[in-house]
Amino acid sequence: MPLDKELLEILACPKCKQPIHYDEAKNILICNNCCVYYSIVDDIPVMLIDEAKPLPA
Repeated sequence: MPLDKELLEILACPKCKQPIHYDEAKNILICNNCCVYYSIVDDIPVMLIDEAKPLPA
């Protein structure tokens, strides 16, 4: 289930506070500024800095 558009408009990276974007195919939230992504578990974004994973090079 895709994330609500209103929710995506207000979400920001918890580390750098920059906007993030949603990769619907992978069901993740990506911060290009920090080069990390945040998982979405049971339709809930896991926006914890310690849970961020590096983007593949």
